[in-house]
Amino acid sequence: MSAPGRAGMTWTAELAFVSDVHSNLEALEAVLEDIGDMEIYCLGDVVGYGASPNEVIARLKEKGAKCVLGNHDSAVLSGRANEFNARAMQAVAWTARNISDEGREFLAGLPLSRTITFGGRRVFMTHGSPEDNLGEYVYPATHSDLFGYYLQKLGVQVIALGHTHVPFIWADREGTVFNPGSVGQPRTGDRRASYALLKVNEAQIAVEHRAVEYDVERSAKKIVEAGLPDSLARRLFTGD
Repeated sequence: MSAPGRAGMTWTAELAFVSDVHSNLEALEAVLEDIGDMEIYCLGDVVGYGASPNEVIARLKEKGAKCVLGNHDSAVLSGRANEFNARAMQAVAWTARNISDEGREFLAGLPLSRTITFGGRRVFMTHGSPEDNLGEYVYPATHSDLFGYYLQKLGVQVIALGHTHVPFIWADREGTVFNPGSVGQPRTGDRRASYALLKVNEAQIAVEHRAVEYDVERSAKKIVEAGLPDSLARRLFTGD
């Protein structure tokens, strides 16, 4: 799925966007292999739910990925997860106990948002929404009337958001808003790891969603062996 564009369009620059990796190393490895050497931005929730927080952080650092803070990342740092459901709270507590000092330092250094210039366009990125960086869930069905306002207020042409685990693209004359979906815990009924490519040339902007298979059984087994809730493992098989 991509924003409007002509067939055979040549793009002068591309960026990869990942989000909601949630300590799922197997999913991240599959996505990184698919991305190759492209520059990577991560829209938060590096940790939580899965059993490989330190390994995921190490791989993102190795790839030079530029990340923003997610609500699960923040909860691991603060120890405050009262607004989470019971399974998420257990995962936050487990991650807080098992994350390395280096991993904690990495999360503590993440900003709530980033704005970059890419291909002559300004791109804003955050985990939740431009007005609630960590907590607000943004869907086209509930927020499309606000997208033009966000773009104008921020003075950008592109906004990239995470948090919902559901990919979308919204585009009109004012700009583009998109969510790459979740690498580590999709919630679309498709268990594959999801990410997105942002493409630009002098005339247009486009977003391409991609989904890749990964070793779900290995990732799920690690969750169970770590003593995390079994339901966090089971949902990986269904993508719900």
